[in-house]
Amino acid sequence: MNERSTLCIKKGELVIGGCKATELAKEFGTPLYVFDEDYIRKMMSLYKGAIERHYSGNGLPLYASKAFSCLAMYKMADSEGLGVDVVSGGELYTAHMAGFPMEKVYMHGNSKTDEELKMAVDYGVGTMVLDCLEEALILDRLAREKGIKQNVLIRVNPGVEAHTHKYVQTSRPDSKFGFPVADGSALRFVREILKFENLNLLGFHCHIGSQIFEKQSFVLAAQKMMSFVAVVQEMTDYEASVIDIGGGFGIYYTDEDPRLTEEDYESYVEAIAETLKSEAKRLEIKEPYLLLEPGRSIVGEAGVTLYTVNTVKDIPRLKRYVAVDGGMGDNPRYALYQSKYTVLCANRADAATEQIVSIAGKCCESGDIVAADVALPEVGRGDILAVLSTGAYNYSMASNYNRNTIPGAVLVKDGRAETIIKRQSLDDLVCLDVVPESFEKSWVTL
Repeated sequence: MNERSTLCIKKGELVIGGCKATELAKEFGTPLYVFDEDYIRKMMSLYKGAIERHYSGNGLPLYASKAFSCLAMYKMADSEGLGVDVVSGGELYTAHMAGFPMEKVYMHGNSKTDEELKMAVDYGVGTMVLDCLEEALILDRLAREKGIKQNVLIRVNPGVEAHTHKYVQTSRPDSKFGFPVADGSALRFVREILKFENLNLLGFHCHIGSQIFEKQSFVLAAQKMMSFVAVVQEMTDYEASVIDIGGGFGIYYTDEDPRLTEEDYESYVEAIAETLKSEAKRLEIKEPYLLLEPGRSIVGEAGVTLYTVNTVKDIPRLKRYVAVDGGMGDNPRYALYQSKYTVLCANRADAATEQIVSIAGKCCESGDIVAADVALPEVGRGDILAVLSTGAYNYSMASNYNRNTIPGAVLVKDGRAETIIKRQSLDDLVCLDVVPESFEKSWVTL
């Protein structure tokens, strides 16, 4: 539990946003994603305020909607004064349908389709983040046909290897993202983009990875980006006005992680801002407009997933499995990254832990584990388990594997729970299926 969360234990029951977890499970069913509205808004406000306090308001936080995308999230980001980053036509369409101001949308992606590029131009997306020459050629043509000059950033790879899981390090030399600074690729791409008449280069973007706690990693990224701005200015006379440092701020999952306070997150922003100011002075270049892209740190700890226990199975002297009604279909992060979680028995949240178990899912995969080696009280069929810090990259990566339905999501605040994503029905699973007409014909075996 932390200072921003409304998560607490009352009379032995887990309470989220003033709502008992057991009552949420009963009303909405399980598995169920539950989001704490106050937490989300506090974190959005924190980042916006930190830029105002430490960088004279010369910047904007962008909610990284890949962490959790739905109409309600874009509505909240808009009301809190944030921009957003999107990485697909689906995320862009959702933001558009939410009425999010397109001038505050930044569109990423290392493999944008022709349809996504056209959609972005037609919708009036404020800034596109370029990651290859092919998309620049298409975007320039689309902008010319539209009679506009499209604002763009170039994604560069500053070569900062943050200490995190290798699958979420995005600034390694062999990363699929961005243009490396070290080998001159980034500078060569800048020269190419400056030739386009319908692309307006604002500056540069980087993102060094996810689930990062080391402040120095962000400081180093900011230093390298400012040095690159200075080199580009010296070599081409082009002066960048925008630097996007990306996101990646870590959150608490288990006691192996630090519990960051609001002051800790603010200190990240302060360190980045002070670095940009000092480097601008040292390099004799102007202070750039600062963009940050927090996602996990806004919504991760705001989310709890509720499950119902189905079975308990003992393998003598080896392991005890507690199997629930969800699994890798609604949370694939253990299968992907061996992610660790804190788990509570929601209906006996203050009970003494008496066993070490693995929470198994219902998919037909040995690797379908929600959480491994967690401490729980004795539980049995019908108990409600709460997996904490599941707000980011759980619903976003959910699938219909084994034709299981994807859970719904509710937003809780002051004892009120409102649906923000409906639970998939069995009819939803087959609504796009089509039986070929040829199957309806009578076939004669010769």
